[in-house]
Amino acid sequence: MNNCPVNNEEKPIEFTPQMRKTHTILAPMMLPIHFTMLEQILNCNGYHVELLRTTGRQIVDEGLKNVHNDTCYPALLVIGQMIDALKSGKYDPDKTALLITQTGGGCRASNYIYLLRKALKQSGFPNVPVISLNFASLESASGFTFTPAMIIQALYAIIYGDLIMWVSNQCKPYELVAGSTQKVIDKWTEELCQQFHSSKFLHIRKNYQKILDDFAAIPRSSEPKVRVGIVGEIYMKYAPLGNNNLEDFLIKEGAEPVLSGLLDFILYCLKNSEVDYKLYGKGKKTKTIAHLGLRYFIHVQNKMIKAVEKHGVFRVPGKFDDLGRSIEGVIGMGAKMGEGWLLTAEMMELIHSGVKNIVCTQPFGCLPNHIVAKGMMRKIKDRYPDANIIPVDYDPSATAINQENRLKMMLSNAKLALQFEKQDVPPTPASQNAGAPDEQAVPQL
Repeated sequence: MNNCPVNNEEKPIEFTPQMRKTHTILAPMMLPIHFTMLEQILNCNGYHVELLRTTGRQIVDEGLKNVHNDTCYPALLVIGQMIDALKSGKYDPDKTALLITQTGGGCRASNYIYLLRKALKQSGFPNVPVISLNFASLESASGFTFTPAMIIQALYAIIYGDLIMWVSNQCKPYELVAGSTQKVIDKWTEELCQQFHSSKFLHIRKNYQKILDDFAAIPRSSEPKVRVGIVGEIYMKYAPLGNNNLEDFLIKEGAEPVLSGLLDFILYCLKNSEVDYKLYGKGKKTKTIAHLGLRYFIHVQNKMIKAVEKHGVFRVPGKFDDLGRSIEGVIGMGAKMGEGWLLTAEMMELIHSGVKNIVCTQPFGCLPNHIVAKGMMRKIKDRYPDANIIPVDYDPSATAINQENRLKMMLSNAKLALQFEKQDVPPTPASQNAGAPDEQAVPQL
């Protein structure tokens, strides 16, 4: 008699090569500029991908039906959005697949795929295949492959997206004609999408110059505004669905949002492979590959940074190597769960560049981000007393009005400091504390 335990777990439905011709692949939206180009790259390479741009409370409600409310908010939103799309009647479940990313790190995000499959089964869509987009050998699908050529295309889509996001945020808050910045964003997103059908996207020097010239030509006010850095868990930091359109809210309130690029997160993931080898002797082959990728990606990023610097109109983004140096004596690179040391480094880099007002967006219950973000704020403030940092939690029960009230308190303090800066008068201790959203003085809303 065989006493070995029986594995009754069903094998996941695989996305096969035949499905490339018959299936629409639905993917969540995170960064509108970047992901639009990545969507085009996948479609250029024989897939039929569609980004989900839906919004509304029904997405949260659908997520709550299928995901425990203790699970982090990005998982709830992504899964809720996908199940909502399948229930909408717009897509044939027998000809639809879902695409989700897995980083392979210690974050629960690597396990979203299992939650999604469970949600599909209990929602009546057990035959919908789920594709994992990862570079950590977690899962594979015979019908979905990311070729070296596609990796190069994706890299340039990300660096172009970083550039457009960086300069557009320096234009939109100051534009004299409403909507003029968005027109340039749309123009270049469409232009670059077309370039990915050929090798034109590789003409970076020419493209950088034209992009910078077009944004520089937008009529803008010279009135100084409060600059607010946005950091946090990657989905909450970038996704309008996750952070309740935080960038638009800050602009409406008279501030300039400042966000680092997506490439920094990718470089951080590659750097962690080097750190693993250095600290634990883990993965020599992986470390070698990661090192080569890291050097090449940094080279590409530095070309973009030099183009902005040479153009001379816009502030220059920081370099990835500077991020690593900024955390010396504050946090070690061994802290790499979730956004790990990168999140602390981004706050330090913002302060070093003169952006002292920072919003840290985090899903309620995200332990890694509470440690490397909220947990590091006191240490950062001890070193930089004039830093104005607030954490904002996002979860199914959090209302936009409470989040906005907390942001308004931070902006009130920031605008007061800007007034004193204009008058070249140092703020008094009383004025510094007026409306200050210190986490010890103001309850989390």
